[in-house]
Amino acid sequence: SQPQVVINSQFWVFIFLMGRRSFVGGNWKCNGDKESIRKLLGLLNGASLAESVEVVVSPPTIYLDFCQSFAASNIQVAAQNCHDQPKGAFTGAISAEMVKDLDIPFVILGHSERRSVFGESDELIGNKVKHALEVGIKVILCIGEQLEDREADKTMEVVIRQLEAAVPGINNWDNVVIAYEPVWAIGTGKTASPEQAQEVHEKIRAWISEKVSQMSQEEFESFTEVP
Repeated sequence: SQPQVVINSQFWVFIFLMGRRSFVGGNWKCNGDKESIRKLLGLLNGASLAESVEVVVSPPTIYLDFCQSFAASNIQVAAQNCHDQPKGAFTGAISAEMVKDLDIPFVILGHSERRSVFGESDELIGNKVKHALEVGIKVILCIGEQLEDREADKTMEVVIRQLEAAVPGINNWDNVVIAYEPVWAIGTGKTASPEQAQEVHEKIRAWISEKVSQMSQEEFESFTEVP
């Protein structure tokens, strides 16, 4: 398999790939209702989707079960977030255990809005990644730089810092998707080209090649394959 990238459009927001299959994910954020979800999934369910592409949709938490029950078997569902603790007095939060209980296979962690709007730190996101994987949920790990980081030529400094916080909790890269978000191109009037995104992807692969020694050779070769 060869890594590819889809630069975010309005609806299909995040991007990326696991090692062996192409991966396309749609994060619906705080949008949608039963009617619109039913219509959209009806279109996806009837679409001719390539078997080589893993398709995941991520509705608001309240619609996870509804979406899971309505989606075709070749369309998987992801939660948009989860806590790093299994239970407790965390009003409004959901745990990875709850996600697992609904048979939801994926969770998005580290999304730029969780980082910038809700103030989630790299450390917290790293803890979430570790806990979700321990529970048996696959993780879509979002990383990316803000406009001021891009303009200050700090893209890789930011991205690597975010990766370094998560890597210690990852013991099987088959269960992780790294989703690079060019946050500086969202709502700023600026556009990220495929070439700009691919440049970051190549640097991420190079960093992993150098730093993540716990990968098996097979996992490493698959993850770092360059198109």
